[in-house]
Amino acid sequence: MAHPIRLVGTAGTGTGAAADGGTSRAATGAAMREQAYAEIKRRIIACEFRPGEPLNEAQVAGLLGLGRTPVHQALHRLEVEGLVSILPRKGVLVTPLSLNEVLDMIEVRATNEVLCATLAAERGHESDFMAMREIVDRTPDLLARRDIAGLASLDLKFHTAMSAASRNRVLADLLRNLHEKQARFWFLSLSDPQHLEKVYQEHLEIVDALERRDIPAVREAIREHIDEFRKNIIRTI
Repeated sequence: MAHPIRLVGTAGTGTGAAADGGTSRAATGAAMREQAYAEIKRRIIACEFRPGEPLNEAQVAGLLGLGRTPVHQALHRLEVEGLVSILPRKGVLVTPLSLNEVLDMIEVRATNEVLCATLAAERGHESDFMAMREIVDRTPDLLARRDIAGLASLDLKFHTAMSAASRNRVLADLLRNLHEKQARFWFLSLSDPQHLEKVYQEHLEIVDALERRDIPAVREAIREHIDEFRKNIIRTI
């Protein structure tokens, strides 16, 4: 903001232009920070930046076509989320995968996702179930093309839609946080061709049960879905 003394007798002159320029630069900087964050996170989740791999800020900036400042800021944000570790005098490392960590998350997810599915069956609107059905119906094409990234994205959309149907924002936020933390494990899990087909069938069973508002069936379908994920992760890691 300009100092008050500069505003005297300057209405309609360069002060506003300077402010506009500052706002524009700030908006551009924020956009670049967000772009760096989203792209680095996507590459970590897709294991393009492998677990345990060191990351060089300058090289990442060059790869993304961005300056080092937004990349530096994005990496610090990703450190808070547990996806990278910034070590003094050693640099940045992609956080290794931990089987114990994901099993702990699965325990928490199992309890809360069963609750989420129960609430969705009780409170969900027909439009919620239609949205979930449309998401599932997009799966066969992605399966045929072996589009792992697309399937991982679709899996997240499916669970997000079910969370929305629960009409409980606190629960939805908790599950979204768990889903984001598990994203890399999901990607590895979905790399198994047999598991890909199983996930599709499990999603169909969940939607079928929700449409019937069959709470025992939907609870059992969710438990089986999460247990299959757990078994596949143990085989994969």
